[in-house]
Amino acid sequence: MSLTLLLRRSIRSTGVKMFVILTFALLPLGLIALVASLQAIRTADLEKEALLRVAVTQSARKLSADLQADRTALKLTVNGLALDRVDAGICRRLAFFLGSHGRDGGRFFIYDRTGKRRCGSEVAEPRELTASNRFEGKSIELLKTQPYMVSRVVSNNRQLVALAYYSRPQLESIADPATALQNRQLSLSQNGTQLAISSTRNHTTPGRILSLSARLDPPDMLLTMTVRDPPATIARLLSLFLPLVMWFAAAAIGWFVVNRLLIRPLVLLRRAVASYHPGEVMEPLQRVRTPALEILDLGDTFHEISKDVATHEAEMADGLDAQRKLTREVHHRVKNNLQIIASLISLHARSAHEPEAMEAYASIQRRVDALSVVHRNHFAELEVNRGVGMRPLISELSASLRGTAPAAARRFAIQIDSDNLHISQDVAVPVAFLLTELVELAMMVDPQGNMRVTVRQNEGQDNRARLTIASTGLQTSDKMDALLAERYGRVLTGLSRQLRAPLNHDGVQGSYSIEISFIP
Repeated sequence: MSLTLLLRRSIRSTGVKMFVILTFALLPLGLIALVASLQAIRTADLEKEALLRVAVTQSARKLSADLQADRTALKLTVNGLALDRVDAGICRRLAFFLGSHGRDGGRFFIYDRTGKRRCGSEVAEPRELTASNRFEGKSIELLKTQPYMVSRVVSNNRQLVALAYYSRPQLESIADPATALQNRQLSLSQNGTQLAISSTRNHTTPGRILSLSARLDPPDMLLTMTVRDPPATIARLLSLFLPLVMWFAAAAIGWFVVNRLLIRPLVLLRRAVASYHPGEVMEPLQRVRTPALEILDLGDTFHEISKDVATHEAEMADGLDAQRKLTREVHHRVKNNLQIIASLISLHARSAHEPEAMEAYASIQRRVDALSVVHRNHFAELEVNRGVGMRPLISELSASLRGTAPAAARRFAIQIDSDNLHISQDVAVPVAFLLTELVELAMMVDPQGNMRVTVRQNEGQDNRARLTIASTGLQTSDKMDALLAERYGRVLTGLSRQLRAPLNHDGVQGSYSIEISFIP
């Protein structure tokens, strides 16, 4: 069996059809579950976006409020120092207030117009601002070369300026929202200048990015919060495609259950039935542990039926054997009776004194012998039930005819050229009589002649053959015409009717031919 045929049979099998049906039947449910999962993910994204909007707004308000409070403290301090109306501890109190935002807070410096530091933090000041531009610039701005944000407050008399520096950790501590967001990043931007105030390790995290911004006071500064989703893991992908996995698993489980309980037991049962031979007792479903109960009952039913068939087969075999023995006995008795009749005719022929009577007895004996030869050959082929062999029938019949031939035709020769064919008894009897009539006719016309009997299968036909009898005694002559008109013509016509075929005579060649049927 070719691979293509096996593939077609597997595609057309019930198991594959069941799997396809279950797959398409459960597909809408899988798609609904997938859409619901995607909708849940979209809802979660919208909730995360709303949470991010609240968080960035809260951070911007918190950072603006703290910067405004610090600027107020700086304003009071620088105005007091400009009017010399404050005590010496005012700078210490300012440092304590500004340092309350974190461990890196409280970095401030107060200068006058001459560039002299009036007070400030003990740590070093970033070196981007010089004496010439301390009084000039925006109230709050991002340094271009240093990672700091500076808040500038000038006294009312324009003689003192206070500078407060905010580092990244300090700004992150101030702007930290109360809402917990994972993988968040904060950054400040002002007129093209940006300052990332979150840890830099978060920037390398892969995943989807969601960013929202909020304006601070001053309004030219933006606070941007960025949230990065965690990278897609196998667990998250499985959770996303879980509806499709469940759809496929449901179809596969359904197919497995149906295949295990129904299809596989039915396939095994079909194989057991296909390999069953009459007379055997079938034992199906020996290798299946979990078939359906109905299939088990069906297997038991086949088992009981096979037992009944085996019993009936044994009874029929016994009856057939008895019938064969009876048939053999009948043919044997018929053959013996015909031989007895032929012997009686021979005895009567010996007691006859007139040539006409002796020839009549001999003619009758030849026909009885022909019928006896048919029964004997049929009896010989009865065991194999092949019918009567054409070649042995003609050979034995020719020997019998030459043995009972008239004295003038003792040297009459008969040649046989026949295919190995077998014919039924209904065909063998008229063929034997036809040969007997034509041989006797040829002997009477030309006793010193000879005869050739040919049997050939027709080309292109499986059960038809042509029997041809040729002899010089069968050529057209006055004596032959007289014998045909007297007796032989009517007999030959009757025999051709029994064979259901026309008997063709070629007077020039001296031959008769007729089609007969044989057993393929």
